[in-house]
Amino acid sequence: MTEEINQPIPKSYSDIVRETEKSGFTMASDMLACSLLRTLAASKPNGKFLELGTGTGLSTSWILDGMDKQSSLISFDFDEKFLAIAETHLGNDSRLNLVLSDGEDWINQNAGLKFDYIFADTWHGKYLMLDEVLDMLNIGGLYIVDDMLPQPNWPEGHNEKAINFIKYLESREDLTLTKMNWATGIIVKVKK
Repeated sequence: MTEEINQPIPKSYSDIVRETEKSGFTMASDMLACSLLRTLAASKPNGKFLELGTGTGLSTSWILDGMDKQSSLISFDFDEKFLAIAETHLGNDSRLNLVLSDGEDWINQNAGLKFDYIFADTWHGKYLMLDEVLDMLNIGGLYIVDDMLPQPNWPEGHNEKAINFIKYLESREDLTLTKMNWATGIIVKVKK
């Protein structure tokens, strides 16, 4: 067995990669992590999905590729330039609602919503407002984070934040979790 992805990649993925490289966006999700996101998305038929931190839409394309036709995905980002790339390549998918918003504002304005799958790929919902986002997760819902292994773009002191984040997740009795020392470091949690 190898880590090679031997299934088709999402149709828009290569175009988004090209535009992402031109744009200067440096925080794109790892392709192996994206493959896992797609697989986990397929486990939630008729699901309500949330992605915190669209970026340019690379991981968004994989989540959409795993979702069925009855599912819906809300994905937000605060950077209009990068969100525009996602809009160009994914905006015609009726299952997707791309939102230009600050994380704190979006979470506060949508606190009553519930989701079956949350991919937290930004500070809000991961290092900030974590409890508020976990309250949005349905019983049996998946909460997924990547970039838990040291990354070259981490600011000084971020490693300690990541360690404290993991310890906090492990202390919560309402979550079952698995840590994977694979790809960029992934944690998958299910709400009990």
